[in-house]
Amino acid sequence: MGILSKNEVVILKKSTASKEYLAKLQALRQNVSDEDSLADELDKEIAIVNAGIYGEESVLFELQNSDMDLVVIQDLFLKTKDGRTAQIDFFVITPYANVIIECKNLFGNITINEKGDFVRTFNYGKRYYKSGIYSPITQNERHLSVYKECRQEDKNILIRAALEKGISSYTKSVVVLANSGTVVHDKYAPKEIKNQVIRCDRLIRYLKSIKTDVKSSKKEMLALGEKVLVLDVKERTDYLKKYQELFDEYLVNNNSDIADSETTVESENDTCPWCGNKLVLRTATKGKNAGNKFYGCSTFPKCRFIRNIKGIDCEK
Repeated sequence: MGILSKNEVVILKKSTASKEYLAKLQALRQNVSDEDSLADELDKEIAIVNAGIYGEESVLFELQNSDMDLVVIQDLFLKTKDGRTAQIDFFVITPYANVIIECKNLFGNITINEKGDFVRTFNYGKRYYKSGIYSPITQNERHLSVYKECRQEDKNILIRAALEKGISSYTKSVVVLANSGTVVHDKYAPKEIKNQVIRCDRLIRYLKSIKTDVKSSKKEMLALGEKVLVLDVKERTDYLKKYQELFDEYLVNNNSDIADSETTVESENDTCPWCGNKLVLRTATKGKNAGNKFYGCSTFPKCRFIRNIKGIDCEK
């Protein structure tokens, strides 16, 4: 990142967490009957996650093709000492400011009323839905607060004060709507909220419009990015837990062949790709797959990875 080099986008962290979550949801769905109510719940969550992935990839594409000097961290998870957390979709460092991006790829249209409330309307299947959603503006305010606290921890009072001033002056937040088909009705929205919600195709214009009284060099931008990345923690919210519990109940109610399967022999030189423990050969004793053999994780039910004899990976 030399001084005379061309504009460069440095991706310090790129996340695959959403795709991994999607794969696990799809694995659950493969083993649920279309007639069961759980199938509809899983289908809706899969559609939402797919949309989220598309949104994240759209934002990343815009950043990578911005023709700007940028340092980018995707999926930054912060946690303060007192347990407050923030999961930031994109933390972007420009020459003039740091920008916290909350990416939204929502079905349907968004209305922002005079109170700043967000209301979403969309069609799914044969039904029409209208509901309020948690304000992404409020999300970003919390993200900024947690970021400030994490940066200030373990600092003396003078450094904390300087950091507070710097972060407040040079850190912005914006909500990016990645769905090109979304219509935003914001005629009555408060100006300070309206200015924080933009479409994905306007993201780079927004970033280029930010000017402050201090311009950082590429070296300074990268150094700050590395400091921020150190704050990232591996802990993540287990969004799959809810659906796993529903699926466990589904297995019990449908005389699951997995619950009553018998371990016979370990699979040679094969380990579970999810947890690293041994795979074992099992025989289904109940249900529609009775008599069929498959490989399952030896730690079942703690880990529910399954590979059938045909080599198709799934989770039950």
